[in-house]
Amino acid sequence: MKWPEVRSRFPHQWLVIEALDARSEFGKRLLEELAVVDQYPDGESAMRTYLHLHRQAPERELYVLHTDRENLEITEQNWLGIRAAG
Repeated sequence: MKWPEVRSRFPHQWLVIEALDARSEFGKRLLEELAVVDQYPDGESAMRTYLHLHRQAPERELYVLHTDRENLEITEQNWLGIRAAG
């Protein structure tokens, strides 16, 4: 799914998503195709799931995002081991 479709299917939700197709450009991560892993009532629950999944499979490109965010602006921060959405 593309981000606009994710937003319309899961309005006002915290999500753990996986980037299925993404690229880097000018220090930003551009997510072309996404899969919703699960939805959550709050960011804390979503982050717990993210951390659990990241420990199990660090090679997966996972993010915690809220669908109220109209545009995705994800800055690469590989030195932390976590990509920050900002």
